[in-house]
Amino acid sequence: MSTSDKGRDGTLGGRMAVVDGDITRLDVDAIVNAANSQLRPGGGVAGAVHHAAGPELERECLPLAPCPVGEARITKGYRLPARHVIHTVGPVWEGGGCGEAELLRSCYTESLRLADEAGLQSVAFPAVSAGIFGYPPDQACDEAVSAVTSWLEAHDLPRTVTFCCFGDAAAGLYRARLGLDT
Repeated sequence: MSTSDKGRDGTLGGRMAVVDGDITRLDVDAIVNAANSQLRPGGGVAGAVHHAAGPELERECLPLAPCPVGEARITKGYRLPARHVIHTVGPVWEGGGCGEAELLRSCYTESLRLADEAGLQSVAFPAVSAGIFGYPPDQACDEAVSAVTSWLEAHDLPRTVTFCCFGDAAAGLYRARLGLDT
C-alpha cells in the first residue's frame, strides 16, 4: 500500500483504530501482552492478561520462556475474548541511548509477524514499555504507530490493528498521532 493510500486520517483506510479501555475485554483475534522475559504474571498489562486468561495461560507460557527483549511468542487466549495472546518483551527506558527505539519497534513488528503467520485478522496492542518500563509515552506512541504503519503498508495481515490505551491522555496521544478526531 502506498503512502497515498493512507487516507486523510492516517489510519491506512481504517486499518488502525484507538480505544480507551481494558485490553483483556477486546474481542479480537489476538491481544498483545506487554510481558516480562519469563512470560509470567506480573504487574500492569501482564498481570491483567494472565488473571483474565486463567492459569492455563501461564502453563502454556512456561516452556516458551525466556523471551528476549524485542521478540514475541504466541499462545492461546483461554478465557479471554481474544483467541490468542501475543507476548512481547519491551525495553526498559534507559535514556534513549541503548537501542530502546529499535527494540520497541521490533516488539511491534515481531508481534505482527506472528499474527500474519497465524492468519490473524485483528490485533490489539497496549502501549508496550510505556508503563512500568518507563518509556516516555509520546516517544513510545511514535515508535508504535510508525512500526505498525510500516507493517500494514507492506502486508495484508492483520487487516486491523487497535491501539488499546489506558486513560484519556494515552488515547489522545495515539489519536493525535493518527490524525483522528479527539
